[in-house]
Amino acid sequence: MESFPRQHARTRRFTCGVPRNVRVASDGSRILFLRSSKGDDPFNALWSMNPADGKERLIASPLVLLSDENAEGNHQRVPAAELARRERVRESGGGIVAYDGLADLSRVCFVLDGRVFLAEVPGPDEHSAPRVVELSSSGDAYDPRISPEGTAVAYVSGSSVRLTGPGGDRRVIGGSSTTVSWGSAEFLAAEEMGRNRGHWWSPDDRQLLVSRVDTAGVPEWWLSSPVDPSSTPRAIRYPAAGTVNASVGLVLVNLEDGDTAMSPRTIEVDWSLGGSFEYLADVQWPEKGWPMVVAQTRDQRTMVVVEVNPDTGAVLERHRVTDDHWVDLIPGSPLQHDGSLLTIESQNGAYRLMRDGVALSPDGMQVQSIVGADSDSVVVRAWLDPLDIEVMRITDDGTVERLSGGGGLHTAVIGGGVVVVSVSDLDGLTTTVYPGEHQVESKAEEPMVRPVPTFHVVGQRALRTAVLLPAGHDGSPLPVLMDPYGGPHGQRVQRFRGQFLTSQWFADQGFAVVVVDGRGTPGRGPAWDREIWGDLALPVLDDQVEALQVLSENDERLDTDRVAIRGWSFGGYLAALAVLRRPDVFHAAVAGAPVTDWHLYDTHYTERYLGHPEFHTENYARSGLCDTGSWAAPQDGVPDRPLLMVHGLADDNVVIAHTLALSRVLLEQGRPHQVLPLSGVTHMTPQEEVAKNVLLVQLAFLQEALGIEVPS
Repeated sequence: MESFPRQHARTRRFTCGVPRNVRVASDGSRILFLRSSKGDDPFNALWSMNPADGKERLIASPLVLLSDENAEGNHQRVPAAELARRERVRESGGGIVAYDGLADLSRVCFVLDGRVFLAEVPGPDEHSAPRVVELSSSGDAYDPRISPEGTAVAYVSGSSVRLTGPGGDRRVIGGSSTTVSWGSAEFLAAEEMGRNRGHWWSPDDRQLLVSRVDTAGVPEWWLSSPVDPSSTPRAIRYPAAGTVNASVGLVLVNLEDGDTAMSPRTIEVDWSLGGSFEYLADVQWPEKGWPMVVAQTRDQRTMVVVEVNPDTGAVLERHRVTDDHWVDLIPGSPLQHDGSLLTIESQNGAYRLMRDGVALSPDGMQVQSIVGADSDSVVVRAWLDPLDIEVMRITDDGTVERLSGGGGLHTAVIGGGVVVVSVSDLDGLTTTVYPGEHQVESKAEEPMVRPVPTFHVVGQRALRTAVLLPAGHDGSPLPVLMDPYGGPHGQRVQRFRGQFLTSQWFADQGFAVVVVDGRGTPGRGPAWDREIWGDLALPVLDDQVEALQVLSENDERLDTDRVAIRGWSFGGYLAALAVLRRPDVFHAAVAGAPVTDWHLYDTHYTERYLGHPEFHTENYARSGLCDTGSWAAPQDGVPDRPLLMVHGLADDNVVIAHTLALSRVLLEQGRPHQVLPLSGVTHMTPQEEVAKNVLLVQLAFLQEALGIEVPS
């Protein structure tokens, strides 16, 4: 019989077969989405739906477009730059993983096998078959963007931007420098800022706004593959805290001026306002109006919105936001709409929806993102309760209408009077089209584990927690497994089945699993988020301890003499921190890809919370793990606690140096520990056998560390 770890790995965490990348045409005529054929098929195809009757139509299938040799996900040839882009967005699928289209979605483009394809999407009243053609290209294309008039496709190839269409394929801008690239997002933009592109079309097809990234000053690091000593280490440019960032420029390219085949006329754009702003956070070029640039200062305490004159490249400041700690970059915000500027900003203890500086959303509502806007209202996602994210429509007079709410995570896309709502709750995922209430079918498998969390609000800080027990448990004391993420951007206590599948599996192996969202996690407002500034260790760890203590005082099933903790990334950092700083509470830990030295993590994330290391050395000392002064002093009767660190050798986000640095310090201090290196594995673990066995290894380690007898 198949095990849950095998099913979890085979289905890529149950993401295969799920409808995704849903878009609605601006006129409401059609809906597009990606979906694979079944629950363990990672190879996505492009589909359309008629909103009026819910009928689906296959538009483009990789199995048809690619040769038999490349028609399976394991054999698809993906350019290295595209693999890097997928790593940044945590993309584990294959086939068509992204697409770009005209506003009415009648024509879309995408990349397969490094080749550019263009698809004609029939309207609901058209009986012709979809037409898909391959455009001439360089063969290593990624990030294609269709022109607003649908006549050409711009894409990135290597370090250049190219253009393909009726006139053939040609280079638009780029060069041969090893440190300069054009048209793609740099590491920080993609990993931390949510900007995954670097070129934008003008509404009239005459210009491209293109980013220029120079990494010459960024420290060069090396990733090697020890299992193959003959292989050459791979160089990466990694902007660690306190070091030099990539230099990012913007250039307007006039496609109809000069000798466009060789050297189109370009105009430099001083988006940084003379160097005052270091981070290019977002670029938008609306259908009407000038392009808009969102920029941040290095300390992230100021964000500015500027408009760019497309004829001269001159910039005009339109809006500025400041904060004593940091200004958040929030999905969908800022957004230009009908001549006004929509933003989400901190005001009166809440993240408020603003139109030109005037608040629209009420006090107490925490707006999570902007979905879109129509003539007289804005659609947002928001928290009314930290456990759920709901979809709201807010009018200019402040009227709030719930479009989709209740338990779970609600998302939406809108267009032409059509709303597509996806709800992920404890029962699974549903995607519904309104009006009409047509369902977009999911092909995902049903997990063999069914989570049954109970939710609690505990302690002086009203910590949101979830507790999971073995199915049919008899009420006897159980060893406790804390299973947090615990840091910024990583909310886990939500009424959403996907958050608890592995937690429930561990519970079914004989644990009481406790999940806690402490200070710094989303959903509670700006003040809550900022309580971790200057210290990423003490607040988050104290909240885990407090929640455990309060829960155990009221529930005898939680055996606090046997407490373990596990986590990945920030959760891995928190797990290692727990056994080093509070060995009186935590008896064992599994730390997956942990950040152990914040000097080794990137500038944009780390400096937001700890400041620049040159000026805030004490913040790095108190938050890091490699300084023994941050550990607990030896205590009578409290032994060293077992620690297992798991880390991918190919991880270019949290590099393996983190685990090796802490391992060295632990060894020098005579502290026993274990290290499990994962060859060829990045920050994700999409490889089926690896993903399965990593769960099984963790279970065996925890059972042994806590002295749990395993039935033979």
